[in-house]
Amino acid sequence: MGIPVKLQVFEGPLDLLLHLIDKNKVNIYDIPIVEITNQYLEYIQEMKRQDLNIMSEFLVMAATLIDIKSKMLLPKEVNEEGEEEDPRQELVEKLLEYKLYKFMSYELKDREEDAAFTMYKVPTIPEEVAKYRPVVDIDELLDGLTLSKLHSVFKTIMKKQESRIDPIRSKFGTLEKEEVNMDEKMEDVRTYIKDARKCNFRELLETQCSKMQVVITFLVILELMKEGSILIHQEEIFGDIFITAAEGL
Repeated sequence: MGIPVKLQVFEGPLDLLLHLIDKNKVNIYDIPIVEITNQYLEYIQEMKRQDLNIMSEFLVMAATLIDIKSKMLLPKEVNEEGEEEDPRQELVEKLLEYKLYKFMSYELKDREEDAAFTMYKVPTIPEEVAKYRPVVDIDELLDGLTLSKLHSVFKTIMKKQESRIDPIRSKFGTLEKEEVNMDEKMEDVRTYIKDARKCNFRELLETQCSKMQVVITFLVILELMKEGSILIHQEEIFGDIFITAAEGL
């Protein structure tokens, strides 16, 4: 059931005033109150001959216009801030508010008419089609990005890892083999990329705490590229390499 939107000519006294303002092409903020009042009174005189049932609210507005007209002839009052008060101010605010709602009603009417041409259909896509995912094209994923570029970033990170090692103190004590769980690292990197949606390849490697962590992270990135879980792209030559989570990661 549609929402009825009633927009007949001169729906009320404010509608009539807006019509007179538009007809005379005057500024709504500077209404020539004498001219508009005279035209308004001429109109309601004609209305008396046609329908007395709707005259009351129009007569109230006529009285308001006459009151404003009389105040315009007197010296202007000054408010507490020392500014002169315009007797038309309250009427102008009511007209602007009415005009706003009137235009909103036009918009609602247009939407109602547009909705009448809208049809809804329950999805009937077969389950096999809905579950289908296109085969990942590795060449398309790389899109001009070569392994040499990835390797270059990898070597840079490895050099930074070497610079962190104290050349003297590193020789003290017993060196122990660091064991890294490939599956856990895969899950950590996958979660990191999934949460970030887009991350910097260099920054990802720099967050690793050791050479072994960097190597394993690099291998994990290659594996995720191979299975199509991530997209690798470089926005400009010699620029940073970015990793983006693919759909379904």
